Amino acid sequence: MKMIPKSQLPKTVDEYLSALPEEIRSVLIHLRKTIKSTAPKAEEVISYGMPGYKYYGALVYFAAFKNHCSFFPGSSQVIKLYEELKSFKTAKGTIQFTIDKPLPATLVKKIVKARMKENEERFMMKKAK
Repeated sequence: MKMIPKSQLPKTVDEYLSALPEEIRSVLIHLRKTIKSTAPKAEEVISYGMPGYKYYGALVYFAAFKNHCSFFPGSSQVIKLYEELKSFKTAKGTIQFTIDKPLPATLVKKIVKARMKENEERFMMKKAK
């Protein structure tokens, strides 16, 4: 795997998206809009060289790769939504999709809302200690 020098990594999500081919960019722009509308208070970041969102900690990430795109909601949601995700390739904390078969917005919203709740609960537990 070829390493990209840190100085060449994108600094913003707009910069990340602008470097992608149009067909991939349009799918990820739609994913971004869905995440942002579901979690409007989440902070948009570039972390690990890819777009991410923070809301009381890491919320979700996404990225484009050579033959697929990935959505990274964490392992809890991949496990909980196993049946709904059967038509997608999954791994621990990762859902892979293609431009021909993007993630449905309703599923992304469901995942983001569940992750927000998890993060809020974890934050409240830490605060209570």
